[in-house]
Amino acid sequence: MATGHYIAMGLRAAYLSMHRQTNSYLARHRMTADQFVLLALLAEQDGVTQRQLAQRASSDPNTVRAMLVLLENRGLLARRPHPGDGRARRVTLTRKGRRAYDRLWAQIKPLQRRLSALFEADEAETLLVFLNRISEAMAQPERERGRLRSVTSAAVNS
Repeated sequence: MATGHYIAMGLRAAYLSMHRQTNSYLARHRMTADQFVLLALLAEQDGVTQRQLAQRASSDPNTVRAMLVLLENRGLLARRPHPGDGRARRVTLTRKGRRAYDRLWAQIKPLQRRLSALFEADEAETLLVFLNRISEAMAQPERERGRLRSVTSAAVNS
């Protein structure tokens, strides 16, 4: 029976396997999977705040800040004061960072293809729906989940 424990352990095993594989592909370029995620997020949308980047990466702001400092020291990104919020910093890829991202993306393509090949197109879409459902549910504080269950139960019972 697929209990919450087994689902959590399966997700953990899948994540760690992907993380190790990605790290092995990127290690020769002095890049980690987590650092690459930040570059990829900036390649999708540049000029975001550090806080926004941490949220989009589903990561801790202090961990993201430490990685940003390392990437900035390598010349891959720039952090500048936000024009509208003196406490915030905007993060942008440099030209060198964009080139590094493009080169690294090519390096992990075989891994991406291997992952995609595991699923039919509709299965991959369903998996993404399920993963998003888990992410959203786990991000909600306990009291909101309880309130949501109450509202859902009331709607079902009426």
